[in-house]
Amino acid sequence: MAHDQKNSATSVEPRRSKKKWAVAATIAFLVLAGSGAAIGTHYYGQTQAADSEAQSFTGSTEKIAKGTLSGETSLTATLRYSNSHGVASGFDGVVTSLPKPGDIIGQGQELAEVGDEPSYLMHGSVPAWRELNIDSTNGEDIHQLETALKELGFFEDEPDNCFDWVTRKAVVAWQKANGLRQTGTIPLGRIVFEPHDLRVGQLSVRPGDRTSVGAELYKATSTTQTVEAEIPLANQSLATIGREVSLHLPDGTTTTGKIATVGTPTDKKSSESSDQKTRIIPVTITPDDPEKTSAFQEASITIGLPSESKENVLHVPVSALIALDSKTFGVEIVNPDGTTKKVPVTTGLFAAGRVEISGEGIAEGDSVVVPKQ
Repeated sequence: MAHDQKNSATSVEPRRSKKKWAVAATIAFLVLAGSGAAIGTHYYGQTQAADSEAQSFTGSTEKIAKGTLSGETSLTATLRYSNSHGVASGFDGVVTSLPKPGDIIGQGQELAEVGDEPSYLMHGSVPAWRELNIDSTNGEDIHQLETALKELGFFEDEPDNCFDWVTRKAVVAWQKANGLRQTGTIPLGRIVFEPHDLRVGQLSVRPGDRTSVGAELYKATSTTQTVEAEIPLANQSLATIGREVSLHLPDGTTTTGKIATVGTPTDKKSSESSDQKTRIIPVTITPDDPEKTSAFQEASITIGLPSESKENVLHVPVSALIALDSKTFGVEIVNPDGTTKKVPVTTGLFAAGRVEISGEGIAEGDSVVVPKQ
């Protein structure tokens, strides 16, 4: 009996172990299955999120603007000081004194000195061509002399064309003030008449060099800068005096100016190596703010001549346009939810890198897709 009990105990124990293993295996499977379900659910959730994010546009956009769009014709032009010319020596001998490049010489100031003979600037449009003294015949050069002496504080009467004793008295006072021999006579070469103050340019000689009457001492210009441009004949409607022009300077700044003179149409070679000619209209432009251009003695600049202008229109960068088919342009609008839609538009004025657009489904402030910079 005891043996039977022992055998019974022995036979029951293995069956209990197998049952425990089966239960454990089932639990493990459920755990693994549960884990797999959890993992699967988590992965599916990520996929859904990724799909949702893929529909939301994250590229470059620009707002549709509304306002005035102005067209502009761009041309290359030259900024320089006007009326460049040479200043000549009034005497023979050795150059003893010269101004420096960039110096401004005004009414009554010294232009140069040769030996011990200085020359002075006086304002006037008629060149000095003779000695002036009490015996001189009437002339415009005398009127210029008296006008200059009056501005300098030496001549008391009303200027006229006659060199009289009042003129001589003023000349003597002027000579004394400048340390000259007080003769009452102005020899040829002592004064140089110019319509305006001068700005000294490149020197042609140096102190110590020999020179002669009429030989160039240095280059000079007016103190006023101008812009010289050539407008193609096809754009002749833009060549009108008083037209406002934008001036794009080498330092990246922009200022404005106005057309001051318009020349007659002329032919110009297209290039040095070609006989082909183009018809152009030369114009000069006066800058509105000389301070903004004064840093440049001479420079190549770009000018913009306003052409067509439209007010109160919708416009976008030209790069926002897309071709919907062979005949239709459109823009790609970004919706509030991040999705995009392509909308057909009608284009109008192209100007300054932007284009006028119109059509259904577009409004000021809408975001449109543009290429990434």
